[in-house]
Amino acid sequence: MSELITVGISDVKITQNPGALVTYALGSCVGICLYDASLQIGGLAHIMLPHQPENNAEDQINRYADSCLPVMVREMEHRGCLRARIQAKIAGGAKMFEVANDSAFGNIGARNIAAVKQTLAGIGIRIQAEDTGLNYGRTVYFYTETGMMVVKSFAKGEKKF
Repeated sequence: MSELITVGISDVKITQNPGALVTYALGSCVGICLYDASLQIGGLAHIMLPHQPENNAEDQINRYADSCLPVMVREMEHRGCLRARIQAKIAGGAKMFEVANDSAFGNIGARNIAAVKQTLAGIGIRIQAEDTGLNYGRTVYFYTETGMMVVKSFAKGEKKF
């Protein structure tokens, strides 16, 4: 079995077969698995927020969906992946807390999901599978041998995509 590489919050890791990636405690954050099956190269990002602030141009690009994902795809292309072959699987974006008036803060998970989908569509990456929304946390495992995303949670057990 391959070594498990941990992806932290606002982090991205890319590896090739036999690589396995994991990110823990996705609440409102979204985990994005990108995979080129021909080369068996995959990456996992753990984004916290939808959009990088204009006044924060170079700080923590991996924190935001709209700045992290284009850089992640370029890094995969640098390793020989073709954008046309890269597919995505996403998980997370839960609504973890009930907030009065359903404020933007309380609905950050939905905003993260929307930003991830919009950014991936804008850079030509198709979403193959997702386990998003609702009100529970998730841990994501991603395996470069098969491109399988395994989502584990206390609320729903284990799901394979």
